[in-house]
Amino acid sequence: MKTIMIRDDVYKKLVEIKGDRSFSEVIDELIEDSKEVRNRRLMRFFGILSEDVEIKRIREMLNEDLSRHVSSD
Repeated sequence: MKTIMIRDDVYKKLVEIKGDRSFSEVIDELIEDSKEVRNRRLMRFFGILSEDVEIKRIREMLNEDLSRHVSSD
């Protein structure tokens, strides 16, 4: 378990959407939703991009982003 600090306005927003769930559950859901949205946006461009090099670069960027999120837990 970790303690994090967030701004008061962010805390109020989390409380509004929290309901009877824990803050961890709400934050985890928001992160998963964010990853899904980013992946959907990216997948739209896979059909447009024809060069393997560009696709590889984008995948590497996504993996780095995911690694940062996972390691910050």
